[in-house]
Amino acid sequence: MKVIELHRSVTASNDADAEALRAELKKKGTLLINLMSSPGSGKTTLLSRTIQDLKAELKIAVLEADIESAVDAERIEALGARAIQVHTDGMCHMDAGMTREGLEAMGLEEIDLAFLENVGNLICPAEYDTGAGRNVMILSVPEGDDKPLKYPLMFQKSDALVITKMDALDYFGFDLEQCRKRAKHLNPDIEIFPVSAKSGQGMNEWEEWLKKETAAWKE
Repeated sequence: MKVIELHRSVTASNDADAEALRAELKKKGTLLINLMSSPGSGKTTLLSRTIQDLKAELKIAVLEADIESAVDAERIEALGARAIQVHTDGMCHMDAGMTREGLEAMGLEEIDLAFLENVGNLICPAEYDTGAGRNVMILSVPEGDDKPLKYPLMFQKSDALVITKMDALDYFGFDLEQCRKRAKHLNPDIEIFPVSAKSGQGMNEWEEWLKKETAAWKE
């Protein structure tokens, strides 16, 4: 398992760096999706199920960003997807320069769809453009339906919201329609996918969106 240590980008022009990286990925035909969420939301479980379901159709890679450990990348690599673990030197986000460094170390030859599993929190990752083609937020049922009220920027910056752990809905006071309404108020164009990676609920809709976006990126 390859692990690389990243440090703060030396350039202050993150937006320009992000646009340049996005253009390069577009030219390669590789769609990079920036996954953002709190720790424990089920990002890696969702990714694992998604990879298992789509690996026969798409060539997938995963850039795992954490402060320490390589456990998530090892789990993804065991599924047959290309993966690399990056450590962020204590920082709570990835920026475009760090993302580029991680992608170059991993390699994107013949990759259709790449995921950046960003550092887990609902504040810092939303503030930095990573150069991804799409931003996706993951919110788990146990976290509550009030998160759009507390972390509006995350919802405003995301192209899609995946609500995970729907199999636990009966055990928590999570109001799905209220959450949907709050998210749409902040971002009318956001796509919303209630899913359970455990039971498979909603996974088809989420995966069809990924295939559609990947195909559109190559056009």
